[in-house]
Amino acid sequence: MSETLPSGMPRRPKNEEVRSREWILPHELKRLTEAAAATGRYGHRDATMILIAYRHGLRASELVNLRWDQVDFDNRVLHVRRVKHGDPSTHPMGRDEIAALKKLKGERIGPVFRSELGGAIAPNRFGKIVARAGVDAKLGYPAHAHMLRHGCGYYLANKGVDTRAIQAYLGHRNIQHTVRYTALAADRFKNFFPDDKTEE
Repeated sequence: MSETLPSGMPRRPKNEEVRSREWILPHELKRLTEAAAATGRYGHRDATMILIAYRHGLRASELVNLRWDQVDFDNRVLHVRRVKHGDPSTHPMGRDEIAALKKLKGERIGPVFRSELGGAIAPNRFGKIVARAGVDAKLGYPAHAHMLRHGCGYYLANKGVDTRAIQAYLGHRNIQHTVRYTALAADRFKNFFPDDKTEE
């Protein structure tokens, strides 16, 4: 039986009640972008949005407000502006990101990711894009946009990137928001036990 709030409205389930984890893994990202790309007319745009959000740990609002003047193709960098009083930073871009961005249609003025009417896409619309791609990719759990940001943090932590560097990359003002990634990084426990034999 579901719980209700004092107002009589049903209580929204906690995230941990409906999802086993709150981040996406690199091999799942590939499935997610491939599923998004296969959706039709806006498939390339949607797949590129997912890739850029993951690689740069962008919140949905940061992604949809990304503008072409933040993309520096010559120097292969992205100038990231953060919300929630986060610190801005400059991130290197990979070849696949640059190629994907260059394939986007339209003028390179204003929003990078445009809606059908030519304006910026709403954050909740991006959330629906991710959710739909998650279903099509058969991930086995409900996907949501913020999983991409968390996935970036966990990926960097598992690579052994310094916590302060992850903090700067994600734009966290408070390092306590960053340590959760290193706290749950599986590589922290690497070599605790030998994997070539069973200990008595």
